[in-house]
Amino acid sequence: MSKSEKPKHYEGLKKNYPEFIQAVESLGLSVLKAGPLEAKTLLLVQLGAAAAMRSEGSVRSHARRAMAEGATPEEVAHALIGLTSTIGFPTVAAALSWVEKASD
Repeated sequence: MSKSEKPKHYEGLKKNYPEFIQAVESLGLSVLKAGPLEAKTLLLVQLGAAAAMRSEGSVRSHARRAMAEGATPEEVAHALIGLTSTIGFPTVAAALSWVEKASD
């Protein structure tokens, strides 16, 4: 999947519910503009939340988007392993494997 390419499921939602997806995208932009964090940093924070929720799709999406904003694979991995004492090794290991899948 290229940097600009969205998952098929997301594109299906966008086709079937354009106003809903437009609102979700607008919320994301508003969140970014609400404070001083750069997009890369905010996406790494969101990546951590996604991992804590054990949401594979969200982990993959936020990792991919963080890297599109300039995060290195090492920064993504570090953001995840930094969660070990908070969310546990099994959850972190799963998130790291999902990121690996997203990179394939």
